[in-house]
Amino acid sequence: MTTAQIILVLLIPFAGTVVGAASSLMLGERVAAKMQKVLLGFASGVMVAASVWSLLIPAIDVAQSSGGVAWLPALVGFLGGMALMLALDSFTPHQHIDSQTAEGLPSSLGRSTMLMLAVTLHNIPEGMAVGVVLAGAVSGQVDMSIAAAIALSAGIAMQNMPEGAIISLPLRSQGMSAKRSFVYGALSGIVEPIAAAVTILAIDILIPLFPYMLAAAAGAMIYVVVEELIPQAHSEKHSNMPTIAFALGFAAMMVLDIALG
Repeated sequence: MTTAQIILVLLIPFAGTVVGAASSLMLGERVAAKMQKVLLGFASGVMVAASVWSLLIPAIDVAQSSGGVAWLPALVGFLGGMALMLALDSFTPHQHIDSQTAEGLPSSLGRSTMLMLAVTLHNIPEGMAVGVVLAGAVSGQVDMSIAAAIALSAGIAMQNMPEGAIISLPLRSQGMSAKRSFVYGALSGIVEPIAAAVTILAIDILIPLFPYMLAAAAGAMIYVVVEELIPQAHSEKHSNMPTIAFALGFAAMMVLDIALG
C-alpha cells in the first residue's frame, strides 16, 4: 500500500465530517430536534457495530492466533479505553452543544472553543481506531486486511456525516454565519486523521500491543456512545425514532464490515 493510498484512507472519515458540516451552508433554518436525535441514534449504532466487528472481535482473534489468552487483551484494552476517555472527559475543559454548563477543569475559554474541545474528545477514539487497524494491515505482522481498514474508515465516515451536521447546524441556528458554522463543523473532524497518523507512526511499538490497542479503541468509542450520544438522542420527549436509527446504523456498519472485511 502506497503512502498516497494510506493518506487517502486516513482522510475518508474527515471527508464525511466535511460533507455533514456542509449542510450548514444549505440550510438556514433550525433543524428539528427530532432530526438531530435521529442522527445521534444512527451515529451511535455505527460506532457500536464498528467497536464489535472491527475492533473487539479482531482483538480476540489476534490474541488467540498468537497463542495467548483470547479474552484477556479484549478485557484489559476495553476497560483501559473506557478509563482513558473518562479521564479526558473529567479533566479537559469542554462544553456540549445542548448544555449551558462547562465540564472538566475550570477554564476561561470561550464557548466556541469549549464546543470544539467537546467534539475533539469524541473524535480521538475514532481516529485511534482507524489508525490501529490500518497500522496492523500495513505492517503485515498481524492478520488484518487492507479491506478491513477501508471498511472501518468508510464506516466512521458514514457516522461522521450526521456528526458534522449535528455540530454545524445548531451553531447556524444560534446566529453564527453559514461559513463559520461550516468551518467549525468541518474542523471538528480534523483530529481523526491526526490521531490515526500518530498511531501509524508508532507502529513498531504498537504491534506487540495490537490486540490491546484494538480493544482500547473500542472501549473509547463505546464510552462516547454511552456517555453522550445515546443520552442526547433520548433526552426530552420520548421517541422511538433514535432507537430505529440506531438499529439502521448498527446494521449498515455490520454489513459493511462483513462484506469488505
